[in-house]
Amino acid sequence: MTATSESYTARHLSVLEGLEAVRKRPGMYIGTTDSRGLMHCLWEVIDNSVDEALGGHATKIGVVLHADTSVTVSDDGRGIPVDIEPKTGLSGVEVVYTKLHAGGKFGGGSYQASGGLHGVGASVVNALSSRLDVEVDRGGKTHRMTFHRGEPGNFSDPASGPSPDAQFQPFVDHSELGVVGKVPRGRTGTRVRYWADRQIFPKSAVFSYDELVTRVRQTTFLVPGLEIVVRDERGVPGTPGENGPHEESFKHTGGAADFVEFLAPDTPVTATWVLQGSGNFTETVPVLDERGHMSPREVQRECEVDIALRWGTGYDTEVRSFVNIISTPKGGTHLTGFEQGLLKVIRKGVETNARKLKVSTKDGAERIEKDDVLAGLTAVVTVRLSEPQFEGQTKEVLGTGPVRQIVSRVVEKEIQARLTSTTRDGKTQASLLLDKIVAEMRARITARKQKEISRRKNALETSSLPAKLADCRSNDVERSELFIVEGDSALGTAKLARSSDFQALLPIRGKILNVQKASISDMLRNAECAAIIQVLGAGSGRSFDVEAARYGKIIMMTDADVDGAHIRTLLLTLFYRYMKPMVEAGRVFAAVPPLHRVEVIGNGRRKNEYIYTYSEAELGVTLKKLDRAGRRYKPDIQRYKGLGEMDADQLAETTMDPRHRTLRRVTAEHAEAAERAFELLMGTDVAPRKEFLIAGAAELDRSRIDV
Repeated sequence: MTATSESYTARHLSVLEGLEAVRKRPGMYIGTTDSRGLMHCLWEVIDNSVDEALGGHATKIGVVLHADTSVTVSDDGRGIPVDIEPKTGLSGVEVVYTKLHAGGKFGGGSYQASGGLHGVGASVVNALSSRLDVEVDRGGKTHRMTFHRGEPGNFSDPASGPSPDAQFQPFVDHSELGVVGKVPRGRTGTRVRYWADRQIFPKSAVFSYDELVTRVRQTTFLVPGLEIVVRDERGVPGTPGENGPHEESFKHTGGAADFVEFLAPDTPVTATWVLQGSGNFTETVPVLDERGHMSPREVQRECEVDIALRWGTGYDTEVRSFVNIISTPKGGTHLTGFEQGLLKVIRKGVETNARKLKVSTKDGAERIEKDDVLAGLTAVVTVRLSEPQFEGQTKEVLGTGPVRQIVSRVVEKEIQARLTSTTRDGKTQASLLLDKIVAEMRARITARKQKEISRRKNALETSSLPAKLADCRSNDVERSELFIVEGDSALGTAKLARSSDFQALLPIRGKILNVQKASISDMLRNAECAAIIQVLGAGSGRSFDVEAARYGKIIMMTDADVDGAHIRTLLLTLFYRYMKPMVEAGRVFAAVPPLHRVEVIGNGRRKNEYIYTYSEAELGVTLKKLDRAGRRYKPDIQRYKGLGEMDADQLAETTMDPRHRTLRRVTAEHAEAAERAFELLMGTDVAPRKEFLIAGAAELDRSRIDV
């Protein structure tokens, strides 16, 4: 035995009492001590008030971010009990805020379903605060207690107001819950104001207003009728309250269905369906008996399921899951059950309608997978049950096993009823949904096949790429470029102008399909869209893999006229809808061909030179400069109406040669604005587009229209 092991005795063991453990290892309770941990403390306090609303005892919650970095959370619930808790001899307020694993959510009947479970939320926030003040309106009186890093006592506040830096005097003999005012006997509620301890949280940890508003809005969707008012008094630059106090109120009455409508980004394929049900299960839990001993006992639990979902025309999936209004971003048994039930009933629906949908079920050739079902789905999955089991205090994953089967059964039953509906509207929605899911399946299968056949050929392989593709020789993806060229006439010139070592050409015939309106299957059947997807070799939609793309740059080279702009918009719609990672990676560009060529007459033996301009305004400025310099130019200024009017040297010099050309990078920094713009310009709703065109008619330059 070594000397080190001999010297390691019981004297070296530490026993952390009460809230000392929280301050010593805060990450165990709040995950981290950066801004995320700071926000988690705020969620703990807000959730205590929300639990009152869930029980039907509160209708309004207020959250105030003060300029001194403190935060106040108030509610009109029942108020924390102020009487003496018999086992500890302390007031209910002190028990809640100083004792770990103490509260009214351990199956005592105070809360049937709540976000709080472990009885540590309030006490953890108290332990990690340099100061916490709590006021309770109850029994016609306002009761007050203050804490300093979890220890009760009194602060000697200056006239300017409460401060965590004021002199603090802890209670010595016994603690006291003070009475500081009177209220009408029927008024109840709780107000908590706390200052996060900067010994625990660095100065860089700050409250995020956007994150707070997102969570608050989400909560009011999940608790219909609850009003939450958020007020920001900090004046932080970049927030709505930077120029003064800013207040917002949130209240919704439609529940999860309203939440789905808020989250859904695309045009609906089905209406928003609400799936509700419940199930019972037995759970063995330790219960405190009459003698104070913990003994196992089987208890009956009820799990209520409330799901709202809607399929849209897009392929992105937005699924939010909750347990007793607590968000579970990493899922758990409820989300597993939801996906399991959805996949099972949709597969059954497709098999039943296989002949109508023209699906081959032989040898599983066309089998629906989870991704096919989830494509375009927006859903809010909520379960409510007593004492759910989570993985850790941060409650990100639900672990209660029986919930999976209960949710799965509810989903199967409710979706089956929709798919077999006998009403006209129900039949239409079911048909559209199955058509969409089958189209997603075929798109996935097609994309996989295209990936297999569109890998860049080497010396020993033959190409199965479209015959009209003029490929490049280089295998270096970073260096290679694919020009999408408008028309065969421009293709001939571009072949002579390009550097065939790293520049590939793919001609398209006029205006491609408007994919904002068309279905996935229509898009894949379109020759031009299919050719672009096949040549790029990275799939489409959900299966798109930007790392598999065969070219480093995609350059749209269209004419500098209205038709060219329209074709470019159609191409951008295709890339944004089905190959968005290419846009997000900054690998999609628009070529900038010139509009005019001015031939300047050389003096003496100097040759004539050419100046290219890219707009009418630039042409006017250029001509004025030449006139002031006394230089002559030929009056017949060439106006290019298309790329085909240029010769190879001109096209190379102005548009294709990396040394001289100008490219516009297409970005998706404002994705929501881009989505709205594409829907306005290319979507199925005609009225908003008509209004947009009428509003912009005065700015039309008629000279730019070819007639």
